[in-house]
Amino acid sequence: MEQCLTAGLVWGEELYLDATKVDANAATDSLRPRFAVEAHLAHLFAQEEPDDGGDDRTGDPDGTGGDEPARLPGELTPASRSELAERAAQRHDWIGSAGRPNRSDTSGAYRRTADFRVSTTDPDATPLPQQGGHTHLGYQDHYVVDGGKARIVLMALVAPAEIQENQPALDLVWRTCFRWKLRPQQVTGDTKYGTVENITALEQERICAYMPLSAVGQRAGKFGEQDFVYDVAADAYRCPGGQTLRFLSQYDTTRRRIYAAPAAACSVCELRSQCTTSNRGRRVGRSLDEAYLDRVRGYHATEPFAKAMRKRQVWVEPLFAEAKQWHGLRRFRLRGWEKVNGEALVIAAGQNIKRLLSWWGWGRRPFPSGAAGAVHLGRWSMVSANS
Repeated sequence: MEQCLTAGLVWGEELYLDATKVDANAATDSLRPRFAVEAHLAHLFAQEEPDDGGDDRTGDPDGTGGDEPARLPGELTPASRSELAERAAQRHDWIGSAGRPNRSDTSGAYRRTADFRVSTTDPDATPLPQQGGHTHLGYQDHYVVDGGKARIVLMALVAPAEIQENQPALDLVWRTCFRWKLRPQQVTGDTKYGTVENITALEQERICAYMPLSAVGQRAGKFGEQDFVYDVAADAYRCPGGQTLRFLSQYDTTRRRIYAAPAAACSVCELRSQCTTSNRGRRVGRSLDEAYLDRVRGYHATEPFAKAMRKRQVWVEPLFAEAKQWHGLRRFRLRGWEKVNGEALVIAAGQNIKRLLSWWGWGRRPFPSGAAGAVHLGRWSMVSANS
């Protein structure tokens, strides 16, 4: 990457995000109940308690005892360690946390297959649905690609297949900007990246989020939230039937405000079949960051956005096809999160090296078989014809 930057192959004005599925070096037959595997590993790697031999000298180095154990120069105090641990626990950093999700939170009703089944061959690989109904264990390889003509891979990260594409997107973008000192003007991704969190974070940094908004929660045949007109002055919505939806409540956890129409008005509305089936009337949610979402919706009708969408289709996918066809990315040879990331980084580095060598001119045929020979022969033919 440093050589590509020195050679001027990195533009840095546009970043493109995408991910591809890669099979793991493990079979689905190796899946076992997670509780049994974790209990076995805990017992296998359990550390034996040290035998102090009856020596109570655990304090000062001189053996006189003390309230706190001796610390090496520069070593953190227990209070500092706990403070750092608390800060680290609040971060959503898939790179720092080795891309492994937190399975301790079981408050939701939805449970992933990887929450209760784990592979004994590669514990970090998770079920990966494939076309045709077959399921394999695998990962997702995430790329951040520069928008320049050389298509340099700026960052690569492998995460378990259960990790959605939009989750590590911000970490990848910020790490790319800080590591290579880039200031992109736009970040382009498909609909999976168009979440409120990603769009808000990018727009707050004055980076255009060229991403189609996600349609999660939109029911087919029903009026969507965009069919309701918001009145800023009255802080209310007006439905297609002319009724007013007034503010009902606000949820800080989801950062949304809920607006509801009177149940009596909805029950006699002629458009009820196209709007809602609830007896309490239609309700519409509005994000606290709706201003950024409206800004992104405004991008959708512009030519730069359409150009970025067309460019995205031919910018990252061919790199994945190249890596799978010629560099062995269809299936990882190694096992474990750290090792498969090393393998993916080597493949991405190889792709960058090929582009760097092409820019240097390596691999061209020497004269007279090369382009220079063809130009020389063309000129000689013209001279012969004129004479």
